[in-house]
Formats: sequence, C-alpha cells, structure tokens
Amino acid sequence: MTAEEPLRYRLITGVDDAEFCSRISSLLEQGYRLYGSPAVTFDGANVIAAQAVILDAP
Repeated sequence: MTAEEPLRYRLITGVDDAEFCSRISSLLEQGYRLYGSPAVTFDGANVIAAQAVILDAP
C-alpha cells in the first residue's frame, strides 16, 4: 500500500449529528460500503456513533 492508496477499512466515529452522516455519505460516494451495523453509546452529553466502512479491492 502506498501513501496515495485509500485505506480498505475505516472505522468512523463521532457525535451522531448531520456532520457524522455527511462524513459517511461522502465515503459511500467514494466507493466505500457499510460494513456491519452501526454502534452507538451515550457519553453523558452526546450520542456517539461508530460505523465501519470497507473499500473493495480494485
């Protein structure tokens, strides 16, 4: 893998808000696909989401 090659697996985490959804949507537009179900937790102030995405080999 070179520095220019995208990662084939990514775990995206963050506050479950429009920005998080936009990050996931952007990755889907780049060819990633969802991997598994999202996970959510509550940190006392915000709902925190995690979603794995994968990019199939060329």
